[in-house]
Amino acid sequence: MNHEPIDLAQFDSEFRNEAAEDRGTFESVPDGKYQVAVEKVELTHSSTGNPMLKWTLRILAPQCVNRLIWRNSVFTVNTLKFVKTDLMLCGLNLEKLSDLPNHLNQLLDVKLEITKRTRGEHENVYFNRRLETVAASSRYQQEAGDALIPF
Repeated sequence: MNHEPIDLAQFDSEFRNEAAEDRGTFESVPDGKYQVAVEKVELTHSSTGNPMLKWTLRILAPQCVNRLIWRNSVFTVNTLKFVKTDLMLCGLNLEKLSDLPNHLNQLLDVKLEITKRTRGEHENVYFNRRLETVAASSRYQQEAGDALIPF
């Protein structure tokens, strides 16, 4: 791997004369229910210094497809039951919370139904339920045969 500093000086004059693209203001997705996939989960610290899981969720349906929603799960004595509930809903059953860093990758690509609600300036994201995976759904349909009727 090359660890030499990257020389960006070659772009200086063009960069100086380039106009930044106007993208308008970023609008959050509207309140409602969404089907999402967990794209990224990071163990970090909140602004108050408490441990926190930072979730990046990619919307799959029904609207705003491919947009991102973020959720922060701060760990305190009062929030542990909610953190544990969310982890279990995602299929991660831990004996000890200290094992979480070794299992973060198991949360990736988990499909969830979530609800996003805005109250004042605060946006809240709630995990409603885990969605069945395509593989499990296909297996179930195969086992059920013609008994399933598409809706």
